[in-house]
Amino acid sequence: WVEQDWSSLGADGFGLSDTRDAARRHFGVDAESIVVAALAQLARRGEVKATAVKEAREKYGL
Repeated sequence: WVEQDWSSLGADGFGLSDTRDAARRHFGVDAESIVVAALAQLARRGEVKATAVKEAREKYGL
């Protein structure tokens, strides 16, 4: 039981032939994607401004 919002991180890369960094970016589990996902969750909860999510996406090229 999880009382608060949560986000699952993980990927099944079966069949993807690329570098680890490229695979992590592809599946959205690289550091930059995790930062954006965390900011998006905080924005949904009203703890950060939605513009922070947009700025992070632009900064990290997502």
